Amino acid sequence: MVLLMMLCSMKISQDIRREHGMTQAEIEEGMARKSKEFAAAGNRVYLPIAD
Repeated sequence: MVLLMMLCSMKISQDIRREHGMTQAEIEEGMARKSKEFAAAGNRVYLPIAD
């Protein structure tokens, strides 16, 4: 079951890349950008709930 879920996830990612024409360089650039956003938010997965 887990293998099937992984394969489906990989297929979805591949379809998105193909549809949007993303190159490896663009993917790495996007990941670097998201990494900076994550660091700016405190490197925390769970953030406090804003009131």
